[in-house]
Amino acid sequence: MKVELVQMAGRDGDTAHNLQRTLAAIADCAPDSDLLVFAETQLCGFPNADNVRQLAEPLDGPSVQALLSAVRERDVAVLVGMLEADDGQVYNSSLLITPQGVALRYRKTHLWPDERDLVTAGDRFATVEWRGRRIGLLICYDIEFPETARALASLGAELILLCNGNMDPYGPVHRNALIARAQENQVFALMVNRVGTGEGGLVFAGGSAVVDPFGQVLCEAGRDECRLALRLDFQRLQAARQHYDYLADCRLGLPGERLEHPDGRRELLLP
Repeated sequence: MKVELVQMAGRDGDTAHNLQRTLAAIADCAPDSDLLVFAETQLCGFPNADNVRQLAEPLDGPSVQALLSAVRERDVAVLVGMLEADDGQVYNSSLLITPQGVALRYRKTHLWPDERDLVTAGDRFATVEWRGRRIGLLICYDIEFPETARALASLGAELILLCNGNMDPYGPVHRNALIARAQENQVFALMVNRVGTGEGGLVFAGGSAVVDPFGQVLCEAGRDECRLALRLDFQRLQAARQHYDYLADCRLGLPGERLEHPDGRRELLLP
């Protein structure tokens, strides 16, 4: 699987600008790429109390429809962050969009203190297959909790994708956490973070990266806009688990109801 990490600056509260740049990045992807990954709330930037409901869109809204047209044109999958409006609630969500539609939606389960009055926390973890590999999603602060990645691994994830919006001085925290989550679950872990500045003087830390199942950093970005491309060798999964398998050997299981869906999604509901 060939992945592209698209590390960009964004404008808080400016969906038109962010969407246009995201669509341009998709149009410019390599012809043999399978998956493009963007940052947390890529489409609208970070919200505030005055604009959070105006920025939120449903899954059948214009931004998702524009993205769907773009991925169909390029025959690629895209992971993108957005504010999702659903049944009167707003969620910090990430969507895995394939030419067939929204293959997977994840609503951030661990909210950063500044967003707890703005959005509703999600209630489940989920994975789905894309081109023969099972993928799970997390968002930003989620990666600091070992149980989140373990939940995805228990659902069969081989690749964990993190939409990130991490700022100074916390950049090293997520780099270290990404390495730990990959190694302790023996999976690939991929993070795309935002760069540049945001409202309130936030300075985003960049550092988008891919880590293999041994916890080795395969590629890593700096603090500027860039695009990294890498082909993942999933034989590394078997190599990492050849002599020991953390998931199989673990004696503590995670609580929660497990669901299997006809479309291949697997979910673990939070208790």
